[in-house]
Amino acid sequence: MTAAASRPTVAEAYAACEEITKQAAKNFSYGIRLLPADRRAALSAVYAFSRRLDDIGDGDLPDDQKAEGLAKARADIRGLDPNSSDPVLVALADAAKRFPIPLEAFIELADGVESDIVPSTYDTFDDMVGYCRLVAGTIGRLSLGIFGTTEAAGRRDAPAIADALGVALQQTNILRDVREDLLGGRTYLPQAELAAAGVKLAVDADGVLGGPQDALVDYLRMGTARAEEWYSRGLVLLDLLDRRSAACCGALAGIYLRLNRRIQADPTAVLTQRVSLPAREKAMVAARSLAGRPERARAAAPGAGGVAP
Repeated sequence: MTAAASRPTVAEAYAACEEITKQAAKNFSYGIRLLPADRRAALSAVYAFSRRLDDIGDGDLPDDQKAEGLAKARADIRGLDPNSSDPVLVALADAAKRFPIPLEAFIELADGVESDIVPSTYDTFDDMVGYCRLVAGTIGRLSLGIFGTTEAAGRRDAPAIADALGVALQQTNILRDVREDLLGGRTYLPQAELAAAGVKLAVDADGVLGGPQDALVDYLRMGTARAEEWYSRGLVLLDLLDRRSAACCGALAGIYLRLNRRIQADPTAVLTQRVSLPAREKAMVAARSLAGRPERARAAAPGAGGVAP
């Protein structure tokens, strides 16, 4: 087969990205299916490349090869080639022509993934937020470039609002996965806060997370309340998007917001397992979002309003 013959068509490239999204995305897929076909295809390309970065970071390769893979991914973004034999790059190049996708956000995402190669700890909440912005705020900004807007194009703070929503979702991820991450040698919760709360994370012989449990449960409940403040800031984005884009964004955010509240109601659940919503409940959240009745965060605590710096 010649080099030219090996290049996928744009349609084939998008189809490959949509298949990746269908197979690998879980919560994400409930929102993306609510978009019109052209935006759904473009967001699938964004997801497929983002997934590639995550897979490099979470894979079994030696650390130096992971770093090399991320360096190549950065080079691919900086020199995005529509004539590549890689269908994900072909689709992403086409999407970037059609929509104002901030491709530099992929570089930040790669930086966030790279920070996980040699697991770091975060001393303060602000430190943790910096990490959240790299691995999740970037996704919010990339998605904003594809969403149809009614007002966002004229709102200079729209990227910051999208960023805040991504940070909210990542906080819920961290709270949900604290046990799984610890078993994998990673701790994202702020060390100074844990120490002040009297928590020293550990998994006992029965596989139960503690440190001690009562103090940890109180801390997790505080963390979910704080995350809800970030949802309150970020969900302002729904009012800036067209109906289908708001439905997509609202479905994804609504699933995570419900998950956040489930953890808040019973933090002990995350001490033994990875908490998730049943598929039926996720579908219901997506249907409500499409009908214009998305999940909404409770009002932020006094002094917590506005978009985070």
